[in-house]
Amino acid sequence: MMYRKKIFDTLNGIFRDIFDDPALTVGEETTAAGVEGWDSLTHITLLAAVEDEFGITFAMKDVVEMKNVGDMASAIEAAL
Repeated sequence: MMYRKKIFDTLNGIFRDIFDDPALTVGEETTAAGVEGWDSLTHITLLAAVEDEFGITFAMKDVVEMKNVGDMASAIEAAL
């Protein structure tokens, strides 16, 4: 099982790539409203990149229930 800090280190790299912002740092409580450019289209791209990086597939139920990046990290942990 991957430690949560390692998951966030990986997520931060993905977010920086997707949003083209090398200074971007996400945490447990980060939401789409807190990241410039995070819209519905970017969300799909982001989920696909996360799935590819971690070698997982999110269940639609998990995607719908994600309210922040902490929820995303929990779904990743559960899938690993």
